[in-house]
Amino acid sequence: MAEVYDCSNPTELLTGMRLARQAIGRGELVVIPTDTVYGVAADAFSPDAVQRLLDAKGRGRTSPPPVLIPDEASLGALAERVPEKVLDLVRAFWPGGLTVILPQRQTLDWDIGETQGTVALRVPKNPVALELLRETGPLAVSSANKTGAPAARTAADAQAMLGDSIAVYLNDGGAGTDYEQDSGRDSSTIVDAVRFSAGRGGLRIVRHGVISDEAIRDVVGDALETDAT
Repeated sequence: MAEVYDCSNPTELLTGMRLARQAIGRGELVVIPTDTVYGVAADAFSPDAVQRLLDAKGRGRTSPPPVLIPDEASLGALAERVPEKVLDLVRAFWPGGLTVILPQRQTLDWDIGETQGTVALRVPKNPVALELLRETGPLAVSSANKTGAPAARTAADAQAMLGDSIAVYLNDGGAGTDYEQDSGRDSSTIVDAVRFSAGRGGLRIVRHGVISDEAIRDVVGDALETDAT
C-alpha cells in the first residue's frame, strides 16, 4: 500500500513532496489536499498519466479533469482568450474555490480527454498543493474518489477508495479550509466563460459550490446569466 505522508510534520513534508514530484515526473498519480476536498493529481501534459487518473476513478474521457495551476500568469499560457470580467473573477477569488472554463490555447500539446477545445482552470489555496504546482507545473486534478462515491475529505478516505493506484498520498491533517465552514459545500464553483469569451453569451455557473452565486454577481454584474444552472 502506498505511503501517506503527514505534511504537518516537517520531515514527512520534505519526504512526501520529494516523492510526489518524482511520481508526477514518472507519470504516476498523487493524492493532494486542496482548499476544497482531496484531489488525485496527474501531469496534465502526460496523456498516459491522465488516462491513469480517469481509470483510477472509473471515469470516461467524456468527463475530463480540471487543471490546477500555481498562479494567474499560468492562465494566459493555457487559455486562448481571457476576458476582463474573467480576470476580475480570478483576481477576486484566486487562490480559492473558483474554477473557470475557457477556450484552451490551440497550440497546447496535451490530451486531457474530450474537452471540445476548452479547459477548466483553478488556482487552489492549500499551501501543499501550491508548492507542488510551483515545482511540477499544471496538474490535472479530480476529486480523490471513485466516480459516484462521496468526495474524499481526508487522505485516509482517498486511500480507502483508490488504494495502490496512487503512488503517494499527501495529508495536511484535514479536508480543505474555511470554505467548507462558511458555505457547507465541498466543491469549487465552476463558471463557464466559453461563450462569453467568444461574444456569444454571458457567464454561466455550471456547478454551484463554495463561492456563492451572489459573490460571483457582485464581481461581474450583468455579465452573469440570470438563468444559469
